[in-house]
Amino acid sequence: MKSKFVLSSVLFMFVFSTALFAQKTTKEDIKVWGNCGNCKKTIEAAALKAGATKASWSETSKILAVAYNKKKADQSKIQEAIAASGYDTQDFTAPADAYNQLPPCCQYDRKPASSNLGGGEVKACCAKENCDHKGDKKACAKESCDKEKTCCKS
Repeated sequence: MKSKFVLSSVLFMFVFSTALFAQKTTKEDIKVWGNCGNCKKTIEAAALKAGATKASWSETSKILAVAYNKKKADQSKIQEAIAASGYDTQDFTAPADAYNQLPPCCQYDRKPASSNLGGGEVKACCAKENCDHKGDKKACAKESCDKEKTCCKS
């Protein structure tokens, strides 16, 4: 009898601790521009490298279905990684140099060059070579990114 009680107690503690510490998986869809199977491989690999546990991009719908653990990744981080690989996402525009390095079959009609980085609208000049804060999302969100401090001012 005592062994049954101990066994049931251990089993209860195992089940309870597993449920308590289970990792929450978030699933979301992200619009990502691209064209072909090569794009699919690159987009999915970038998402996985940024912390997605699952990533599947559709050539026809241009939608990337991702799953990730919120403690280890977030949608913004995933989109930034995809943009860094050369593909525009719904919230991030890929740098021109990364886009230009894509194979010709992977180059697509680009969306307007502005992105939402950290809550601020970023103007196209923040992607230009003379941008003094390249890669600094906060500076670009404040619209003060070029060396002359005039290009991005409203």
